[in-house]
Amino acid sequence: MNKASHLKDIGLKATGPRLKILELFENSVLRHLSAEDVYKKMLTEEMDIGLATIYRVLTQFEQAGILVRHHFESGKAVYELNQGGHHDHMVCMSCGKVTEFFEPKIESLQDRIAEQHGFAIQDHALYLYGECAECQKTHSSTAI
Repeated sequence: MNKASHLKDIGLKATGPRLKILELFENSVLRHLSAEDVYKKMLTEEMDIGLATIYRVLTQFEQAGILVRHHFESGKAVYELNQGGHHDHMVCMSCGKVTEFFEPKIESLQDRIAEQHGFAIQDHALYLYGECAECQKTHSSTAI
């Protein structure tokens, strides 16, 4: 199915900005992008899309289930394509790098704990904050 048809199927017009933003998320090396990241990329490609339009499209895509929004400790929302399948995140507090992971043992433990408490999990998000290997190396070499 092409992008325009997909947008129409979920009730959104296939406008130039929507198609361009969707294409950016599908082709970006970075999986987690803020509205400002999208805006900067549009500027480098000489696309005349305002920041307010980008925020509006990101919100529409989130509501339509195309994107998932996260609030990492950076204080700004970042978005990633919703590709089904659950995963968790490790966020470097020094450089902002986000690493995705999935660990069945963690998922099983969460389910078991919820069951012990009579709790029915509907959704969850696990964010681990720390320092990536590269930043640890940089900080340990500058401490000498």
